[in-house]
Amino acid sequence: MSATLINGKEISAKIRKELEQEVAELTAAGIKPGLAVILVGNNPASRTYVTSKQKSCKAIGMESLLIEMPEDVEEATLLAKIEELNNQDDIHGILVQLPLPAHISEQKVIETISHTKDVDGFHPINVGKMMIGQDTFLPCTPYGVMKMLEHEGIEISGKHAVIIGRSNIVGKPQGQLLLRENATVTYCHSKTPDLASFTQKADILVAAIGKAKMITKDYVKQGAVVIDVGMNRDENNKLCGDVDFDDVVEKAGYITPVPGGVGPMTITMLLANTVKSARNVLNNRNQ
Repeated sequence: MSATLINGKEISAKIRKELEQEVAELTAAGIKPGLAVILVGNNPASRTYVTSKQKSCKAIGMESLLIEMPEDVEEATLLAKIEELNNQDDIHGILVQLPLPAHISEQKVIETISHTKDVDGFHPINVGKMMIGQDTFLPCTPYGVMKMLEHEGIEISGKHAVIIGRSNIVGKPQGQLLLRENATVTYCHSKTPDLASFTQKADILVAAIGKAKMITKDYVKQGAVVIDVGMNRDENNKLCGDVDFDDVVEKAGYITPVPGGVGPMTITMLLANTVKSARNVLNNRNQ
């Protein structure tokens, strides 16, 4: 029997409808949520992501500001622009599109963005709050995965979750969010020996390794929930994930496709974080 498809596109559309209503309410209260995106250089993939984010903002009635800077911009100039946006009242979220040119410190950029406008959820203060379970901006991709599991009514408490990947953007926070919901979490990575011996025990398997179709049915427990965070190109230049979908779909209980799975949720949760930031401003104003 084929796995149940977790359709990120459909789940995303439902969440965006709710966000559109909230944006309208905030705008009526005098606070129109605004997201500033800084694009350094002209990386085609980055430009595609940024365009998609802008369109998504406008579609739900948010303001979107794009700031473009040349590839050779000085780090100090970029940091000064971020500080300017930190102090701009009509901007509630700031995002600097990664990757950045080698001469610019990503860590400095992340730490310069005010944690109150860090809608990517990367600032050390927000990471720390997430770790101890305080209310904060959650990293968008792991947040989106949690929303997908919630939408499907998938039980997390008491389940064994295995994360393949340990990046600060996906792997590490994904494990923490599952732990918060009482899963037992195992992290695996490139140095893990006999990877399949871990993944075969997973009730929930999250693949975030960046290797096209690496995870076959031999890695998957019968009936497992398989979340594919990968975004790769196969030998025919077609988009594919880290999971060999056709091989795994008959063995998994639930599975996300690529494209149309986790991807749409990432941008949706960015919008949700920006709306949350605007709501925080309104709440503070009304106190």
